[in-house]
Amino acid sequence: MSTEAPSADGGPGEEGGTGHHALLLVNLAKSFATMRAVDGVSLAVPHGCFFGLVGPNGAGKTTALRMATGLLRPDAGTAVVDGIDVWRDPRAAKARIGVLPEDLRLFDRLTGTELLSYTGLLRSMPEVVIGERSVELLGVLGLSEAANTLVVDYSHGMRKKVALAAALLHGPRILFLDEPFEAIDPVSARAIRGVLERYTDGGATVIFSSHVMELVERLCDRVAVMHQGRVVSEGSLDEVRGSRASLEDAFVELVGATEVDSRGLGWLGTSSG
Repeated sequence: MSTEAPSADGGPGEEGGTGHHALLLVNLAKSFATMRAVDGVSLAVPHGCFFGLVGPNGAGKTTALRMATGLLRPDAGTAVVDGIDVWRDPRAAKARIGVLPEDLRLFDRLTGTELLSYTGLLRSMPEVVIGERSVELLGVLGLSEAANTLVVDYSHGMRKKVALAAALLHGPRILFLDEPFEAIDPVSARAIRGVLERYTDGGATVIFSSHVMELVERLCDRVAVMHQGRVVSEGSLDEVRGSRASLEDAFVELVGATEVDSRGLGWLGTSSG
């Protein structure tokens, strides 16, 4: 398991120097006032990979993803998607990616169909293609019956699914998801997992952050653990797990968490009389 920063030059014979990477981050950094949110993060994510980014709250996962997708300008470092520097050519880079942010900001007064139509038109997609893909995506995600319902009336799980449909509509090569399974019901989670697995089976790449270690362990080929703005471990699941029984055990050890001593809570579960 290598902790050495990947080279932005890639290898010999690669167009643009980064053709074999879906995502390449080199020494990415961001501070807010005196807080160093991301501190020299370097990652190389191959194409066709299901990549999990995990870490405790405040580890810098969301900030790193926002810089990688052109939503937040880094103080230093480089972010390259599919061989394109995000901050040198943001338009070309964003054409190749889809993004599902943690904080969903949708046009609530549009129906599901109208939201997808608007999203497709913003990307200059042909209307016929938008219509065909919208019907297919809404169907696969179990939203056909709600296609003509205003998004403001959607449940949280439905909002996640229609936002995922919007992120997939233009057929991106790389999909970035920030906590896609947080606070959604098991039925919605299963639908989303099914779509993502089908997406990566076609050779595309998913990069997502999550707190749910069991889910990451089930879905991901590779994983990176962030703590205090830095990547403390990265590699295949087996490499990061090492000799531990589970990814959760590895995560707890890597971020320096301590076991909670509950021996002083003997009164819990007893009747007060």
